[in-house]
Amino acid sequence: MKKITGMLCGLALFLTAVAPAFAQTSNQVRVGVVFSGSGMMDGTELSEGVLTMLFLERGKAIVTYMAPDIPQADVINHAGNKPDEGKRNVLAESARLSRGNIRDIASVKAADLDALILTGGLGSVKNLSDFLSKGTDCTVNPDVARLIRDMYAAKKPIGSMCLATANVAKVLGRHKITVTIGGATGFVAQLQAMGAIHVIGGAGDIVIDKNNRIVTTPAMMVGPSTADIAVGIEKMIKQVLLMAGK
Repeated sequence: MKKITGMLCGLALFLTAVAPAFAQTSNQVRVGVVFSGSGMMDGTELSEGVLTMLFLERGKAIVTYMAPDIPQADVINHAGNKPDEGKRNVLAESARLSRGNIRDIASVKAADLDALILTGGLGSVKNLSDFLSKGTDCTVNPDVARLIRDMYAAKKPIGSMCLATANVAKVLGRHKITVTIGGATGFVAQLQAMGAIHVIGGAGDIVIDKNNRIVTTPAMMVGPSTADIAVGIEKMIKQVLLMAGK
């Protein structure tokens, strides 16, 4: 009997010790991050991707990195900004950025996440959609569009930066969402034509659409440096985590 009592006391002490760790894990926000390759001319803008990873890690989020398993729209030699030979896969190239920790977005559901963040770069409007070439007549990748719609329907927050916000506007513009991609460029008129309300902002600014639970920042649309865009991306991520807080 003494042995059993001792075992039970030991188990109680163990559970008391680990309970805070379990509680912290259950309270962590699950965030999905959408990449579009690796390299700002044909994939994810790397500064935006790395800063997103950094600030989510600091925010103790549980992160799912994802991208569609599709060929890239094109391949660009970034040394000279010229078309390059060969073919690349969006999922495989995105895995370079996330150090291999990546999922096919087709396998990710809104139920798996508490929040969603879309990173920018020209890949976001070449690979995740054809907005760069077709403007308001663009089509968003079906799995990207599905996840954006489902997160919105579940009232789970969506964060977006740079040109990736054009995809959010295409999918959710009919809800009159309020966003920013920075200054009054030709892209702004296209976002407005898709139904979005645009607010001009700088690199360190964010626009919070409380009703639609969407937070956006211009990032490299206005730049001009990694240090500048870090301010806005950190604010955006903190707000998204706050909205999704358990």
